[in-house]
Amino acid sequence: MSQPQMIFVNLPVKDLEAAKAFWKKLGYSFNPQFSDETAGCLVISDTIFAMLLTEAKFEGFATKPVADAAKTTEVMVALTADSRAKVDEVVDAALAAGATEPRAAIDMGFMYGRAFEDLDHHVWEYVWMDPAAIEG
Repeated sequence: MSQPQMIFVNLPVKDLEAAKAFWKKLGYSFNPQFSDETAGCLVISDTIFAMLLTEAKFEGFATKPVADAAKTTEVMVALTADSRAKVDEVVDAALAAGATEPRAAIDMGFMYGRAFEDLDHHVWEYVWMDPAAIEG
């Protein structure tokens, strides 16, 4: 039997300890098996992980210049939430931990989302979708 497919999003960070502290304030944990002084394996779910890598470690894997996320949009990571309230809870916690909110919430009735930029300006979106609307 095959294993469920997993995703590891690799992101450069300027200060690994500050990045880890930020995500811990949002209630996330790190897998010590894949973490060291140059990398932190952020556990988002059983199959979703973000590898927070020091810029030097990230550059060792990259074949092109590393984007300056404060000046360009390198990626937008979108994660689902169980409710509109959970979207607000996570984004509000991120803002309290030092994140910024790059745009107003998007409310389409059947879908609600907000975004934040973490300490390294990576864009994270949290989205709730009405299950009944998805089925229809």
